[in-house]
Amino acid sequence: MSSAPEIVTFGCRVNTYESEVMREHALAAGLCDAVIINTCSVTGEAERQARQTIRKMRRERPKAKIIVTGCAAQINPDSFAAMPEVDHVIGNDLKMRAETYTHLDGARVLMSDIQKVRDVAAHMVHGFEGKSRAFVQVQNGCDHRCTFCIVPFGRGPSRSVDAARVIEQVACLVREGYREIALTGVDITSYGGDLPGQPTLGSMIRALLDEVPDLPRLRLSSLDPVELDEDLWKLIENEPRLMPHLHLSLQAGCDTILKRMKRRHRAADVVRFCERARNLRSDIVLGADIIAGFPTEDDAMFEEGLALFEQIGLTWFHIFPYSARAGTPASRMPLVPMEARRARAARLRALGKRRVEGYLDSLVGLRMAILVEKPDLGRSPGFAEIKLLSPAPVGHVVSVEVTGREGQQAVARLV
Repeated sequence: MSSAPEIVTFGCRVNTYESEVMREHALAAGLCDAVIINTCSVTGEAERQARQTIRKMRRERPKAKIIVTGCAAQINPDSFAAMPEVDHVIGNDLKMRAETYTHLDGARVLMSDIQKVRDVAAHMVHGFEGKSRAFVQVQNGCDHRCTFCIVPFGRGPSRSVDAARVIEQVACLVREGYREIALTGVDITSYGGDLPGQPTLGSMIRALLDEVPDLPRLRLSSLDPVELDEDLWKLIENEPRLMPHLHLSLQAGCDTILKRMKRRHRAADVVRFCERARNLRSDIVLGADIIAGFPTEDDAMFEEGLALFEQIGLTWFHIFPYSARAGTPASRMPLVPMEARRARAARLRALGKRRVEGYLDSLVGLRMAILVEKPDLGRSPGFAEIKLLSPAPVGHVVSVEVTGREGQQAVARLV
């Protein structure tokens, strides 16, 4: 029998954090010989991979209890329950509650109405297996309805974690030895709208940094470019512990497509955001999520978006060929042929590759502090991969000098 439950995580950093909560709950409930699959619903490919993994795990662990949860399971519980390999299907809200794991006997499907959930279950994580960076969930759910996105149906309405609880969790992880923490959420810039007094994300982060002075490095997950509050802008400008890497939820660069996506920003908003960020902090590095081949996108619209991404100087490109999700408005729009979607994604990735190589070349000769993720690999403040010429202790922050570039990695020596 295994000594601990095995967790297989798909998707976002929110799932990564929640997987550690589930690990502790399952272990406390005595579910040592269990495999928990934490699914993602963002793309059809993510769901296909989850099903493939479920079948693989059953072949490898014929006597294990296989539990499926996550966004895909919340949205389509019956389809996962119909798989003969699956013992239990648990909803996204219930997976975070300790009592769920002590009441599995006889219950094949445990599900709640996620749209009625109004709180974030209290929990405390003490570590992340195999991770040098820790993740802390500060927000869950989303009140917006972008036409391509199924996630609100798997996550429910936007709800925030009380600042005191966030601070307590971060302080705990710092005591456990974590030197870098990333704050995560489904729509992180909506933080606080549901809390008493409606605190902003920036005000919460300011309190966090004040209360946990021993935290050296803080990162943020994807940001909506039109929702940043003034407190957060001031932190970007003045707080060195906040890493100079901002990842934006852009999705497209053409106003027509942005409107059809029902996004809240337009191209001009993105330009203003990027200009302000760079004016406040010269070392800022920008990344973005981008969907290639959204329904109705023609060649001219794609080129318009490509030109915007060049103009604003993105470095990190996270590209998704459009994947239709049943039940979303975009799935009923005229689709772009898959061949064209893949070709546009390839062009975006090629641009991203050039941008990364140019950025890494600009680091040569610089000294910086990096987080060591593996003995021979670290991560710079701007999120570049740094290949180390000599080993360093995992989880530590060390000083290096960049000496060159190899492909998509910078090369550095310890100093």
